[in-house]
Amino acid sequence: MTKEDEKQLGQEGIVDLEEPKKMTREDWRKKKELEEQRKLGNAPAEVDEEGKDINPHIPQYIASVPWYIDPSKRPTLKHQRPQSEKQTEFSAIGDWYKRGKSVATKYRKGACENCGAMTHQKKDCLERPRKVGAKFSGTGIAPDEHQQIQLSMDYDGKRDRWNGYDPDEHMRIVEEYSKVDLAKRTLKAQKLQEELATGKLMDQTVIHPLPLLLFLQEREHNSEDEDEDKYADDIDMPGQNFDSKRRITVRNLRIREDIAKYLRNLDPNSAYYDPKTRAMRENPYSNTGKNPEEVGYAGDNFARYTGDTISMAQTQLFAWEAFDRGSDVHLQADPTKLELLHQSFKVKKEDFKEKQKESILEKYGGQEHLDAPPRELLLAQTEDYVEYSRHGAVIKGQEKAVARSKYEEDVLINNHTCIWGSYWKDGSWGYKCCHLLVKQSYCTGEAGKKTGRTANCQYDVHGVSPQMHQEKMKEKKKSKKHKKKDADSSDEEDESKKKEKLKRALTAEDQRLKQVAEMMQIDERKRPYNSLKEVREPTEEEMEAFRMKRSRPDDPMASFLNQ
Repeated sequence: MTKEDEKQLGQEGIVDLEEPKKMTREDWRKKKELEEQRKLGNAPAEVDEEGKDINPHIPQYIASVPWYIDPSKRPTLKHQRPQSEKQTEFSAIGDWYKRGKSVATKYRKGACENCGAMTHQKKDCLERPRKVGAKFSGTGIAPDEHQQIQLSMDYDGKRDRWNGYDPDEHMRIVEEYSKVDLAKRTLKAQKLQEELATGKLMDQTVIHPLPLLLFLQEREHNSEDEDEDKYADDIDMPGQNFDSKRRITVRNLRIREDIAKYLRNLDPNSAYYDPKTRAMRENPYSNTGKNPEEVGYAGDNFARYTGDTISMAQTQLFAWEAFDRGSDVHLQADPTKLELLHQSFKVKKEDFKEKQKESILEKYGGQEHLDAPPRELLLAQTEDYVEYSRHGAVIKGQEKAVARSKYEEDVLINNHTCIWGSYWKDGSWGYKCCHLLVKQSYCTGEAGKKTGRTANCQYDVHGVSPQMHQEKMKEKKKSKKHKKKDADSSDEEDESKKKEKLKRALTAEDQRLKQVAEMMQIDERKRPYNSLKEVREPTEEEMEAFRMKRSRPDDPMASFLNQ
């Protein structure tokens, strides 16, 4: 190298280390124009030392290189990128701790003569010296020691749930399921062979007019579908669509047949509908005057404060109060204990109120004011406003409900439009819709009314024809005449007849008592009804027999009656 070259290099080094010279106004203007052209895309972008383009829109305070990094002031963005020497190195995704110990069964060349491990020699072995080493005995080979690697995980690596997962485990599961599938197929093939041998399959092909090959294919396809979807038979319900082929359940937002909440009342001043939560707290029909129990939807609060919701909230409140007082109860942990405790608390509270009430009445009196009838009966007026029309129909307000019995009412059977007992004629009950007097008969409508005389003349309620009824009436009239004629007859004949009638009545009473005893032994829910039985006035003899057979608990001789 010549002296001129050394001088030039020295001058360049001095120039590089010197402070940047102040740019002239012309150079500054040219630099700004070049930057504008680069931003507009008319001039090529600046290139760094690695050949990458530098974005011209990057601000100067980011793109300018500090003097302590690169004194040459070359265009670069290396100072803004992460420095490799300052970056922490993390373990690779495949690195993990060694699992299990591979134990050799034979002695390996170069292993420890004492224990048989490959990781040390006999002089470094820490195991007790054996009488016969593993080299000569070939048994009791110790596992090789290995030191676990130190893993350095980043943020995602520490939280990776598949870290250290061995894909061979999944392959074992796949192989197991393939074996089960193969076993199923072999069993099906065996069953087919048995059915072909016994002839059952040929009978089924006769029933199904399909070729044998198509029938077998369809049967195999159906059996596979049954195996796959045996738990998805009853899953199709309102609000869900189940596709057995794709095995997905699509949850609809609401049933399409239902009316949307915001369409129930289009009045803008009605109940507020929250579109985010799809909730309508208040009753949308509150301004219309409809009863909340009659409409199909009365708001979310109506459903929230009906049924067992209120009792559930009261039970929860009682559990909190009891826990504050030292009782270890919880609604979800021990609901049975809490329910029993709540019931006993209610009983004790009622008893306490009753005792307090009795003590106040004993001290101050005033029981007669509590026994008075209700105010409605005393003053014959209430504060319930009811407005009626000219015809008696309720316009505004609500009438009191009609008292109903525990038995079934207004039950229409056999096509009748009226109940039994809505028609009365000649001392017999019947149906008003068809004027039939036979109970549990089939309704004939207007045609039955027209032919009602002939139909009702055939049989009465008790199944007796009118001719027999007339004969009985004649006999009764004759008997009355005979009684008048024989009024002067001897008293002995009357007494004998009375005794015979009394004997008959006593035997009938005994039979009735036996029948009553048998009926009392039967469960009351299984006892038959006596609605079709004839009801008549008892005779004097029957009344006398009833009095004689009646049991009197206060009679000292009651135990000797049936002896």
